[in-house]
Amino acid sequence: MADAGKRRVCYYYEPEIGNYYYGQGNAMKPHRVRMTHSLLEGYGLLHRMRVLRPIPASNRDLLRFHSDDYIAFLRSATPDRHLDADILRRFNMSDDCPVFYGLFDYCQSYAGASVCAARELNRGRADIAINWSGGLHHAKRSEASGFCYVNDIVLAILKLLEVHKRVLYVDIDIHHGDGVEEAFYLTDRVMTVSFHKFGDYFPGTGHIGDIGYGKGQHYAINVPLDEGIDDESYHYVFKPIMEKVMEAFRPDAVVLQCGADSLSGDRLGCFNLSIKGHSDCIRYMRSFNVPLLLLGGGGYTLRNVARCWCYETGVALGVELDDEMPDHEYIGYFGPEFTIHAVPSNMENKNSRRSLDATKVKLLETLSSLQHAPSVQFHEQPTSMDTDQAISSFNFSFHKRIKEQISSFLYPGEASSHGQERRGFYCFNSLPNINGSEGLVFDLLNEKKIGVIEFDKFIHALSVFRPLNLTLSSGNLPMSILTKMTKFARSGKV
Repeated sequence: MADAGKRRVCYYYEPEIGNYYYGQGNAMKPHRVRMTHSLLEGYGLLHRMRVLRPIPASNRDLLRFHSDDYIAFLRSATPDRHLDADILRRFNMSDDCPVFYGLFDYCQSYAGASVCAARELNRGRADIAINWSGGLHHAKRSEASGFCYVNDIVLAILKLLEVHKRVLYVDIDIHHGDGVEEAFYLTDRVMTVSFHKFGDYFPGTGHIGDIGYGKGQHYAINVPLDEGIDDESYHYVFKPIMEKVMEAFRPDAVVLQCGADSLSGDRLGCFNLSIKGHSDCIRYMRSFNVPLLLLGGGGYTLRNVARCWCYETGVALGVELDDEMPDHEYIGYFGPEFTIHAVPSNMENKNSRRSLDATKVKLLETLSSLQHAPSVQFHEQPTSMDTDQAISSFNFSFHKRIKEQISSFLYPGEASSHGQERRGFYCFNSLPNINGSEGLVFDLLNEKKIGVIEFDKFIHALSVFRPLNLTLSSGNLPMSILTKMTKFARSGKV
């Protein structure tokens, strides 16, 4: 596809973003965004686009996806304040996601930048909007995960859905974009496509068979990859899959998470992409000339993250950067090469052509079933409240979602009989796209999907201690997530 030329680009940057500090030993360093900005300035790119300071995300913005109690916790949590261990576990505040000084301000900053960027696209003021501080794709409705506290991507997509009927989300971080996939697992208005390391690797989700549910069936696309993948192998699957996605889904806007931990030499990664190979994904998606939101994400070798996002800003602008790096504030980080490109390693590529072919064929078949699917009638343009309900999170996850009774999400129950050993652990998941009073029931101990049942009948069945024996519903349960829930249930902690 031929590129349509120059684009109007807006770039959001908060000067204070580099001051936030997760703590000693934590791999996530917001300082990388400041380094990127300095490099952009050195290359003269700031003069080629509109540079905007974001408005911090409001409480209303954050509550479009996140729960009241979780946001209240983030707002009040400080390292000086004694925090109950149960509360920390409830919200998954762990070593990866510590409470640090300025935590809530940080969340408001990066989330606000993504929402502002989406708003600029909605208003037609830019063709491409950039927020390198965003892209924190692991955060769930009521929990932090994998360095992510607030899911700015979900908030930005909800903003885009106010104007655009269909939004495509593409994730090239090495880790599966689980938080975004969960949030839109039930809708056909958002397609999520994630290219990620799969297997014994955080977060453990993103199986090729996880394809969405209900109206969202076939609108979640997962491309599981093995370690050592290089540019040639990556684009062997990326380009044909994304070409088919664009043909079948026909999105009105695209959100591209550009996690730089898929680069060669990343501190936490195991892929072998060059900066050019990584940026070719941006170049390819740019060529479709659809409103494009570029976000950051993972990336833990700071100098390579800054190199990557600077170069990709140039790609967005249609500017080829000299390899020799100009002088700038952080030039000392980039020695001894002082170049924009880094040399990939000679690590083994464990992705055989045969395995890539199998993955590609399976996913292209899935996408073929969607041919012309968006021509069916969509719902009327939703209000903010309607969007919150209709694009509700398919929140399968761990202990706090099993233990909490969250409206329109999970309802737990445990079958037991007057002190006798429990028969099973059941989970009720509301399906707002089907009927607000119905949901899927799962037997977590026996790893069974039992079926669709009205909530009142489900509670009654538990109250009389009867095993549930219901007709199986059609659909696809993310087994990788269910497995983790099952392990937790078997641990006896609930």
